[in-house]
Amino acid sequence: MAMSLLATRARAKANPLLTWRALKFRTICSGSTGVASSDLDPPDSLVAGTKVLETFQEEFEIGSRVITLETGKIARFANGAVVLGMDETKVLSTVTSSKGDAVRDFLPLTVDYQEKQFAQGVIPNTFMRREGAPKERELLCGRLIDRPIRPLFPAGFYHEVQVMASVLSSDGKQDPDVLAANATSAALMLSDIPWNGPIGVVRIGRICGQFIVNPTMDELSLSDLNLVYACTRDKTLMIDVQAREISEKDLEAGLRLAHPEAVKYLEPQVRLAAKAGKQKKEYTLSMVLETTLEKVSKLASAPIEAVFTDPSYGKFERGEALDKITQGVRQTLEQECDEESLKVLPKVVDTVRKKVVRKRIIEEGFRVDGRHLDAVRPIYCEAGNLPILHGSSLFNRGDTQVLCTVTLGSPADAQRLESLVGPPTKRFMLHYSFPPFCINEVGKRGGLNRREVGHGTLAEKALLAVLPPEDDFPYTVRVNSEVMASDGSTSMATVCGGSMALMDAGIPLREHVAGVSVGLVSEVDPETGEIKDYRILTDILGLEDHLGDMDFKIAGTRKGVTAIQLDIKPAGIPLDIICECLEPARKGRVQILDHMEQEISAPRTQDDRTAPRLATLKFSNDAIRRFVGPLGALKRKIEEETGARISVGDRTLTIIAKSQAVMDKVQEKIDFIIGREIEVGGIYKGIVTSVKEYGAFVEFNGGQQGLLHISELSHEPVSRVSDVVSVGQKLSLMCIGQDVRGNIKLSLKATLPRPSGKANDVAEEPNLVRKAPDIWAPVGDISNGEEHQKTTKEELFVSKSSSSSSPTVVIRSAAECDEEEKSAGFVQSTKGTPKRSGTSKVDNKLKSTFSSLFRSTIFSEDEGEGKCDFVSEALTKDNQNGKGTHIEPPMTAESLKIGTEVTATVYQIRTRGLVLDLGGGIRGMYRFDDNGEEAYELGQELRVKCSSFTSKGIPVMSLVRI
Repeated sequence: MAMSLLATRARAKANPLLTWRALKFRTICSGSTGVASSDLDPPDSLVAGTKVLETFQEEFEIGSRVITLETGKIARFANGAVVLGMDETKVLSTVTSSKGDAVRDFLPLTVDYQEKQFAQGVIPNTFMRREGAPKERELLCGRLIDRPIRPLFPAGFYHEVQVMASVLSSDGKQDPDVLAANATSAALMLSDIPWNGPIGVVRIGRICGQFIVNPTMDELSLSDLNLVYACTRDKTLMIDVQAREISEKDLEAGLRLAHPEAVKYLEPQVRLAAKAGKQKKEYTLSMVLETTLEKVSKLASAPIEAVFTDPSYGKFERGEALDKITQGVRQTLEQECDEESLKVLPKVVDTVRKKVVRKRIIEEGFRVDGRHLDAVRPIYCEAGNLPILHGSSLFNRGDTQVLCTVTLGSPADAQRLESLVGPPTKRFMLHYSFPPFCINEVGKRGGLNRREVGHGTLAEKALLAVLPPEDDFPYTVRVNSEVMASDGSTSMATVCGGSMALMDAGIPLREHVAGVSVGLVSEVDPETGEIKDYRILTDILGLEDHLGDMDFKIAGTRKGVTAIQLDIKPAGIPLDIICECLEPARKGRVQILDHMEQEISAPRTQDDRTAPRLATLKFSNDAIRRFVGPLGALKRKIEEETGARISVGDRTLTIIAKSQAVMDKVQEKIDFIIGREIEVGGIYKGIVTSVKEYGAFVEFNGGQQGLLHISELSHEPVSRVSDVVSVGQKLSLMCIGQDVRGNIKLSLKATLPRPSGKANDVAEEPNLVRKAPDIWAPVGDISNGEEHQKTTKEELFVSKSSSSSSPTVVIRSAAECDEEEKSAGFVQSTKGTPKRSGTSKVDNKLKSTFSSLFRSTIFSEDEGEGKCDFVSEALTKDNQNGKGTHIEPPMTAESLKIGTEVTATVYQIRTRGLVLDLGGGIRGMYRFDDNGEEAYELGQELRVKCSSFTSKGIPVMSLVRI
């Protein structure tokens, strides 16, 4: 034997392939398994065993998309397994069921949906390089599958069932969630699990008013409707909608289109089950005996009806009364030694309670709390109840109470998504929390909860439709909803509270969004299963949700619907009844919106202490790399020192700070590290590096040098520069321009208060273009009908000279204009400057975008007309000796002298005078008398005479009285 084994090993060295066959191991070749041939067979006859996988396939078309159903090749040991494919996206769904008897009173159905990164050819970007806990999207897709299949399991079937859906491959064009739902239905049809399917699930979009069946992800990004509809052949099972204020009429049209399209999925599943399906197994059903039901009903019906007909009972008082009734029935059954009835007593009492409540609603039209069917519970709203936060609100509807808060962040705070389809980031997040104390229970707080994720996403969809576009509002927004008390439809209360909190934070929502939950109580024919009678309930209680047939959550504005979620308990509801519920929901929604708008009707701002500031600065990528530092150390240090958040983009730095003081501190640090684009009129902090006879050189803005001329040290004459500044002294200076050599000119006196009675200083025309950073800051409380306009900029306006000589320009700040107007007795309204002919209008688009919330603290200084500064072309020659002469156009600088009369045109009208067009590209100025502004119009011709020139050569004109 030993010799034989040694001989075998010797042959194996010569031919390694013989090793496994000689030892008669199983071989695997191209996925087929079999038993290897004996090593005694000739080498030419060695053929591996082959296993043939019998597959079954159905192919059909829906919405111009070819869909395939396949079974038999993958996951053959599962009770039911189907691979559904559309284009290059393929999803595997498997179902299994536990063996043995089920001792419980509910159906333990678990649906797990998973998107692994291999489906799109990507390695996970995690430390372990593998997928971790389920993501929010995976939980939501699992709920999307669970909701339509759960009602179709037979009553009393309490065996554990698990559904596992996995995406095998994804081309990024189709959302796999609908495919997984249809694959699950087909897998249940193939299994031996009792289930009253199949179902069909379809997605509907709408672009430019045209409905699209099975839209791609690109088409969904353009669509104003994302409708997922599930049904059986004649009844609706589930609806999930995200829309942009679609009307109830259009929504009904979309639902009626979706039903026949979803039905197209049913017949292929039936054919596939006929080919490869298993015979349904007989499972033990947990049913209540009729004798037990009758006995408990006799004991409990009357006291239960007394409790439910008394509207004075609250939620917990009613629960305590029902517990006492249950305990009384239990004592009676214990005296009778009825063990079988005692085992199912809680379920039987719940059944009796359900019959009593439903009978009263259908026959009398009154509900548990005494309301009529279409009545909404009393509402209490409060916005801004936590003023230290960016936004907050408290919303009460009946006993349901929700506290909502809003936090604003920079674009870098956006949530990163790692789903197979859809956008990579999400800038609006709504997190819903349902703590145990809100229902007076003891519980533990764990990780992501499917119910909390689902309710939060529903409210997020509802509010997303009214948010401003990202280009107009670059904040990242997080809404946090804390349920303080729950008695029905906390998700719809979250929509209402979230809408008020967003407006309290100053976010320019187009309109308020409210939500209401609609219920249904029906009477079914026990023989046919058809609905004989029904009642629609508006704003249902938690008890009515539990005892009713459906929970139909509808959120929207006055214009239309933004989000819907329909969950039902029976095996389907006719679509006509679903569509009938849309109108009661709209009426209830309008009532809630009325109360919300009474509390806060428009976006408002917070004070400087709490309102965040956002600024976007432009730099070169090299400068940004210097600012970030090695491994981002310098950026992190600044964030730790200031508490601000800085996000880095392509040639941009975005800063978000809690207050304007923090924002100024961060910008100051950035200026000293890398500087910023030099702006004419910008204030910079610098250090004097050297002092000369003609001025001082100052280092500022990240190492740049500027000249502070002796004439710019003070409004008073300065004999020596060293009397005013010294080396190493820190100064705040204004950039006033750039000389012909490119040197930056700085001014100290421009930052100092001007002595009263002092004439306006004039600076040379700058060659640097001033570009304001994009800073968002709040202005007045618009919700109270007030607009406080607060300008913190230095306004500069430049008119380029057409003269061949070197021009000079008069530059006056807004503060100087205001000071001179006040000294002249002018009072300016807080709502804007006084109206004058010739004043330019503000850009309507900018005004409509920002006026309701934020107004930039710094505006572009090259906006054209309408500035309060006198702007004139300088003349190169100032002849004081000329006599009055009459010169006809064209006017030249050499021909204009004191006393020269000319016909001028009113070019601009200012607070203190006129800018006149003298012809030939020459501008002059005419000052109003002390009596105030006179009546002039743009383009009006005036006969004027040159009376003098300013120190910079600007002609001062006077009127020639005719």
